[in-house]
Amino acid sequence: MRTNELNRATMQFKASPLMPILFIGHGNPLNAITDNTYRKAWREVGENLPKPNAILCISAHWLTKGTYVATTDKPETIHDFYGFPKELFEQQYPSPGAPDYARLTQQEVNETQILSDPNWGLDHGAWSVLMNMFPKANIPTYQLSIDYSKPPAYHYNLAKELFSLRKKGVLIIASGNIVHNLQQANWAPNAKPYDWAIEFDLAVENHINNHNHEALINYTSWGSVAKFAHPTNDHYLPLLYTLGLRGNDENPIYFNHSFDMGSMSMRSIIFGNER
Repeated sequence: MRTNELNRATMQFKASPLMPILFIGHGNPLNAITDNTYRKAWREVGENLPKPNAILCISAHWLTKGTYVATTDKPETIHDFYGFPKELFEQQYPSPGAPDYARLTQQEVNETQILSDPNWGLDHGAWSVLMNMFPKANIPTYQLSIDYSKPPAYHYNLAKELFSLRKKGVLIIASGNIVHNLQQANWAPNAKPYDWAIEFDLAVENHINNHNHEALINYTSWGSVAKFAHPTNDHYLPLLYTLGLRGNDENPIYFNHSFDMGSMSMRSIIFGNER
């Protein structure tokens, strides 16, 4: 989607009492500070979204056994990577925490227990995107962990229970990648995407467009293309939260639909009632 089309689409959400939901393909941590199309789109989306009361981020980089919500007052900026330039490690995102909204999140869920974590901050799946979308860092922000011991359907069903947060001014952002295979990453400039990466990405788009969430939950049944797209599913599971939070009448708006390093889809999605 072109920039002016994206801006027009996101502007429409400001009239709705229901907060939109986003899936962000975050990719390489350097996207946080690199002058590229991904970072530019994050800025433009942030400028055109309604201002939330709080931001809940579900990131591929907080994996736990059991589901936790961060009740931290002042979340630390977590630099959970290595081998990158000093400038990236110097980045800080000093947003306030949202312990009240974290406790509200616990209250909204009945089918599973959400435990409190008073120490977790913001990992790079969260802050690398948020520092560009909301650079003032003045919106209370907290994270929900991904219970990595659970199957895909668990995450989709848990997200459904979080829907009411959208009515209370909470902007929910899931951060991962629709295709993510670091083993096959090609660091050459303008690396062409692999055929299997394109195939998987387009299959996900098709199922999203057709509201075929069951197929997306059971993506491992797609065979070898799924194994190549996700040797591990940590970056795929955040997408299922977005789908579980999606309303029946909400259609996708795609942006950043290209590939980085040949093996990572940067496709990002906004859902929201535009009427």
